[in-house]
Amino acid sequence: MQDTRLMTTYPPQPVTFTRGEGCRLWDDQGRMYLDFLSGLAVTSLGHAHPIVADAVCAQAKKLLHVSNLFGTEPQRHVAATLDRLIDAGPGRVFFCNSGAEANEAAIKLARKWAGHGRHVVVSAYGSFHGRTLATLHATGQPAKHEPFQPMPEGFRHVAWRDIDDLTGAVDPTVAAVLLEPVQGEGGVNAAGAEYFQRVRSLCDERGILLIVDEVQTGLGRTGEWFGFQHYGVLPDVVTMAKALGNGMPIGACWARDDVASAFLPGDHATTFGGQPLATAAARAVLATMEAEDVPARARSAGAYLSAGLEKLTGVKAVRGLGLLIAVELEDGKRAGQVASAALDAGLVVNAVTPTALRLAPSLLVTEAEMDEAVEILANVLAADGAS
Repeated sequence: MQDTRLMTTYPPQPVTFTRGEGCRLWDDQGRMYLDFLSGLAVTSLGHAHPIVADAVCAQAKKLLHVSNLFGTEPQRHVAATLDRLIDAGPGRVFFCNSGAEANEAAIKLARKWAGHGRHVVVSAYGSFHGRTLATLHATGQPAKHEPFQPMPEGFRHVAWRDIDDLTGAVDPTVAAVLLEPVQGEGGVNAAGAEYFQRVRSLCDERGILLIVDEVQTGLGRTGEWFGFQHYGVLPDVVTMAKALGNGMPIGACWARDDVASAFLPGDHATTFGGQPLATAAARAVLATMEAEDVPARARSAGAYLSAGLEKLTGVKAVRGLGLLIAVELEDGKRAGQVASAALDAGLVVNAVTPTALRLAPSLLVTEAEMDEAVEILANVLAADGAS
């Protein structure tokens, strides 16, 4: 039942989940579901992973919060690990609580680094970068801007994967280009190596920063540790969140040393960012991801799942990278209706566009679980009323 004390920022919630384990969820009626959305690509190690759960419990008994006026051991460990996995030159990390906050930090850093008069951030139509006022305006979806006008100044949008449009938009007021390696909320559309390499060259030529938003794609989801690593480029700034805590709220903004040095004490802060409970979870998540080699698992599982989905009647195309997948439905089939029917059948996915479903299962998903998900979708698509 919908809780009427909640603000109506989401549609009515059709299910109340009470427990999870791996790729499984249970609702308050005791019914089991196969979770192929992972809380919007968050629980990449599955629900209630024992190593992460034990780390959170142990940290909760030791130290929860001291503020960033003082150091904590898990924070420093996680920062060093992220710097190593990004592998784009020595860099530094700012911890926060979400992907939107990570992108806010990146935007502020770009403005500080570039100096007064060079403050514009250019992003792409179809992108999604957050729900704060600044990151909402960075998001290339004008319909989302209208209820909140006037939006903050300093953002410009260009056509996705159109290097000529981007080149024309980069004038002397621009500080940075902000792009996703795969537009997740925009329909799971990959940028491609050629486009990213040309963007990198343009940023170098114009003396501006390349910020890569890895909030949804980062940490193994696409088959590499970070999506940009598919494209043979090195970014200046990388933002991440979602999978970093496997459900514990945490975000991070990494920047190359010379860029990060633009921030001085007092330029940016957050009370809860990088506190011990969140970073203890992140430390356990990263250690488990490395032990499991989740990028390799995502590559293999993504190929297996995509092959199964492509065979389904009612599916026009399957796209994505690794285990971030969109299923484009044949004409006449509405993704929202199919997702709802799938939920009724015990499979959690979502409609990422009116005609496409998004699948982002745990990176530890098994072939048996993928076969089960494909079978459920096959039955849903074949049933009357799916179109």
